[in-house]
Amino acid sequence: MQTYPESIAFLGQFGRFQQMVFFLLCISIVPNGFGAFTLVFLADTPSHRCRVPDVNLTDDWLDAVIPVRVVNGNPVRSSCTRYRLDVVRNLSDQGYSPDQDVNLTALEEETCKDGWIYSKDIYQSTIVTEFDLVCGDKWKKPFTTTIFFVGILVGSFFAGQLSDKCGRKPILFATLALQTIFTFIQVFSVSWSMFTVLLVINGLGQMSNYMAALVLGAEILTGNVRLLYSSLGTCFGFAAGYMLLPLCAYFVRDWKSLLLVLSVPCVAFLPFWWFIPESPRWLLCQDRVEEAEDIMRKAAKINKVQAPGAIFQGYNGARAKTDPKEPHSILDLVRNVNIAAMTVVLCYVAFTMSAGYYGISFNTTQLHDNTYVSCFISAVVELPAYVSSWLALRYIPRRLSVIGTLVFAAIPLYLMQLVPEGYFGLSLLLEMVGKYAITMGFGLMFAYTTELYPTALRNTAAGICNTVARLGSCITPYLLELGSYSRFLPYIILGSLAILAAFATIFLPESFGRPLPDTMQDMRRRERINCPCLPKAETPVTVVLMDNPKA
Repeated sequence: MQTYPESIAFLGQFGRFQQMVFFLLCISIVPNGFGAFTLVFLADTPSHRCRVPDVNLTDDWLDAVIPVRVVNGNPVRSSCTRYRLDVVRNLSDQGYSPDQDVNLTALEEETCKDGWIYSKDIYQSTIVTEFDLVCGDKWKKPFTTTIFFVGILVGSFFAGQLSDKCGRKPILFATLALQTIFTFIQVFSVSWSMFTVLLVINGLGQMSNYMAALVLGAEILTGNVRLLYSSLGTCFGFAAGYMLLPLCAYFVRDWKSLLLVLSVPCVAFLPFWWFIPESPRWLLCQDRVEEAEDIMRKAAKINKVQAPGAIFQGYNGARAKTDPKEPHSILDLVRNVNIAAMTVVLCYVAFTMSAGYYGISFNTTQLHDNTYVSCFISAVVELPAYVSSWLALRYIPRRLSVIGTLVFAAIPLYLMQLVPEGYFGLSLLLEMVGKYAITMGFGLMFAYTTELYPTALRNTAAGICNTVARLGSCITPYLLELGSYSRFLPYIILGSLAILAAFATIFLPESFGRPLPDTMQDMRRRERINCPCLPKAETPVTVVLMDNPKA
């Protein structure tokens, strides 16, 4: 029986059909790029102070009613307190002058009972100004980001399994629709609670759409085109959305209008349903050979080539003898000790990559006075990182690539604490090097994970790893809060996680230069996880080499 790449070799690697699938799937990923970081602008906190109602105060007292604090040697007006308004009004009525007749530091302070006045120098409005997420309620801001990632976590967990059971294409479009519809509905939020509930539902489709598109393209495309798509195409689609976000936010400074701008155009993805096919690999795995052949015959017409009479000839008979069809579930990832250990290592590496990626990305938005410039710089750095990951996937073994990026990311993070105070440019350079390395590793891990598992479990495994990765992103807002205790503590933690992940990657199987496994037997024939604490594989090394076309 021929392998899938051999069966469809008559199509060529990058004909019109493959080009259509390649570019449409990449475009469908663009909303994930701006969706992942929308909260950078939606939940930003502008400068603010207590609102002082019209109580007939003199101009001097109106200016002095807000206390002044000294922060880092600079005088700054308090954002959360004011002097007691009844006392100030009484002093103003009696003709006393602040500082001259009254020692302001001796006056009693009170909270902002009448609300806040927010600066509109940068934003017309954000959810912070809309729902007053400041002072006593400032905990709601990092919690909002965390709850969004919790939605992504839950969506990643279930979407992967649903994709393996229902097909790649239905889940791709269902999650894309979920993301678009609930981004639009968020505009009508009347409270912070309503906004966060809708945000969680929005998150269910956020990265689930990305993973479905990644797996679908990886299963349709073959050879170097598959590598190009997995490492460069999908990542460039994400980066394009990421770079579009600060451009849209710069011209649309109201949070509701920004959500409309980012959601309504996504309706244009609806016609993609008639152009993007279901995964033939998945159909074959479900013994739906005729449907898979119909897709290939349509592809042959698009590519203007002649399809053979039987494209997947002998597939049912040969597959039934060598690998009888049996139901697969998430439990298959833990039934075998080697596969279970491999899954645990992949999950930990994904967790580290996610925590590092989102930690550095959200922190770099604070590296410049202009939030739009900061966000754009952080997005642009991803382009060379993705190109590097593509080159690494083509020429360098997977384990070596992942280990190298993790170590390369950890070194500048450790060096941050050695930078003298005031060397802002050097700190920025080191953080961007770390962002470059961790982004490169992120691109590698998506492709690496899909190469290690068989078709029946590929999306489930990718979904599980993506779910655990979301745990890393969930802790990001609170990890960055540790910087208030020690400026370098977040960098030290992220660097240490990266070093441990690099060590764990040593025990993963190699997939470089080997075809995608279609069955559990194909997966078991590969090199088993190389951990001394686990039983050694009974299969001789020669069997592994037979699975490598270069052997």
